[in-house]
Amino acid sequence: MSLSTRAVTTAVLSAAVAGAAYVGEVPTVGVIVLLVALLAIGWPDLLDAPARGGATIVVLGAGLGGAAVAWRTQGEPVLRHLPIVVAMALVLAFLAEMLRRDGRPRLVESVTGTVAGAFVAAAAAGWIATVRSVGGASLVVTAAVAIAVAAVVSALAAARGWLGALLAVAAAAVAGAAAGAVVPDVEPLTGLVAGVTGGLGVGAMRVLLERVPQVRGRRAGLAAASVPIAVGGMLVFAVGRVLLG
Repeated sequence: MSLSTRAVTTAVLSAAVAGAAYVGEVPTVGVIVLLVALLAIGWPDLLDAPARGGATIVVLGAGLGGAAVAWRTQGEPVLRHLPIVVAMALVLAFLAEMLRRDGRPRLVESVTGTVAGAFVAAAAAGWIATVRSVGGASLVVTAAVAIAVAAVVSALAAARGWLGALLAVAAAAVAGAAAGAVVPDVEPLTGLVAGVTGGLGVGAMRVLLERVPQVRGRRAGLAAASVPIAVGGMLVFAVGRVLLG
């Protein structure tokens, strides 16, 4: 999967998150479930993990569990049960390694990659928690638009290395501020901060994956396109807590 295709995929998924947030909680949960599924299916290929089946199950379980607790938990804080989901994912990661029958080559690498994927997948629950907060739907739309713009900018031929990452962050900041000025319940400054946080995820992935050969695979490319959005969920939730209350 080429860089431009990954960028378009990230932009489309971001637009889907924004549209779902505008409609309501249930569509947002549906989009996040799709996002987690794409991440889980491609994560082992992205990291070239030796135990791919176990890694997929753990990442998928962490993402779906996080989405479930963010949606069904009543009262504040909405994500108070998310640490339990992450802890269970850690246990499952070690259990998956114990069940391997291939001699367990690259054991540390396998455990580390699976745990990292579980954290990324669980972070996507932040989008659902943000939608359920006061003024959160508008913030989700603002941040998702900023991530989509950052993804498009990061795919430009001139956007290579750290320069490309900085361009993506700058574009996301401008897009976030502009969206914050239009949508209700969000100020331009809040949109600016949300755009910067979302753009940082896109820019970081652009730099990290620039020389990773396996990212050109279809499943690995889908996972790479999903990572900035998944991580952005928790970052946007934090922005909402600090600036919107």
